Amino acid sequence: MDNFQFTHKLLLKGSSVTIQRELANNIDWSRSLVGIKGVRGVGKTTFLLDYLKKFHGNDNSALYINLNSFYFTKQKISSFANKFAKRGGKLLLLDQIHKYPEWSKDLRKCIDEIPELKIIFTTSPVLQTTKYNHILNNAASIYYLEGLSFREYINYQAEKNFRLYTLEEILKNHDVIVSEIVAQIEPLTYFSDYLKQGYFPYFIGKHNFYNDILLKNVNLALEVDIPYINKIELKYLPKLRKLLYIIASETSFTPNISKLATAIGTSRATIMNYLQYLKNARLIHLLYENDDDDRMKKPDRIYMHNTNLQHAIASQNTDSLNLMHTFFYNQVGYRHKLNSVPKIDFCVDGKYNFTIEKSATDIYVLHDVVETGENKRIPLWLFGFLY
Repeated sequence: MDNFQFTHKLLLKGSSVTIQRELANNIDWSRSLVGIKGVRGVGKTTFLLDYLKKFHGNDNSALYINLNSFYFTKQKISSFANKFAKRGGKLLLLDQIHKYPEWSKDLRKCIDEIPELKIIFTTSPVLQTTKYNHILNNAASIYYLEGLSFREYINYQAEKNFRLYTLEEILKNHDVIVSEIVAQIEPLTYFSDYLKQGYFPYFIGKHNFYNDILLKNVNLALEVDIPYINKIELKYLPKLRKLLYIIASETSFTPNISKLATAIGTSRATIMNYLQYLKNARLIHLLYENDDDDRMKKPDRIYMHNTNLQHAIASQNTDSLNLMHTFFYNQVGYRHKLNSVPKIDFCVDGKYNFTIEKSATDIYVLHDVVETGENKRIPLWLFGFLY
């Protein structure tokens, strides 16, 4: 216990300048069990330490633990939590819960037998934390820490404090909102850099190694997270990697599952499973029609999850139109449901239709090289202010 508290204090002292994430304002911290999911490198550990520094400081009733520790190969979380609570512990932060085999069973035991103890845990987005998890059911409040929005990136780079806007605010008042923003900065001067190296926070101090770090984290997700959590044999890893590269090279596209299966050297059913694995790992987006995201139904279109991934994995496929579609899906899809509609690029929440760089009437038209819009013509960058 003392060693963990020593490490806890060292981490708080050693944490450097960070980006304040909007998610912190949306979490119900009063819940007994809070889970934060996010891809490798998105800043989950930093997010926990920022929360500790802001609300608990040197309070010994809170304790951060990384479950990479070999201590938990023999010690159960529930037993440790019980000892911690008896010593006055009130908040336990468990980083990388997926490293612990019976995590859901032990967390259930904690909240049932130690109700005075609150637990916050982080994990890979691949892990099934509530859906299909009959042990936890609705006991945990699950949140996703996504990469930086364009707004968060600008706020850090330009030292501003622009607020977020709802989709409805943008659609109704985009001209007013844009005028307020461009009075202080020129957003398009930041846009290109954000699309290349702005989604993940390690552009801070590690700009020259950004793509190397990103590719390392992508490979760790493919080699460790997906196989470990989904119980996939490592001999199939090259097929998964090849599929991701094909997608990055051809996106956005309507997939031909039979051709993909032939290219990868596997069955159609396996390709459908692989697509779900990549989607759950936050590496790709799958666009379906009519809210029908049945895992065994072919998606209408496939996109990379974010533009930084597109640049790092297949830089030869970074034409403007592809990046615009990927950016829009990534920024809007965090809080809204996107579906495909014939002859239209995206339908949002079943009622707002969008097209990108096309002449159209009665639908919203998005442009990436314009700073301001008019009527239903809206600058694309503004949708980066949704979170």
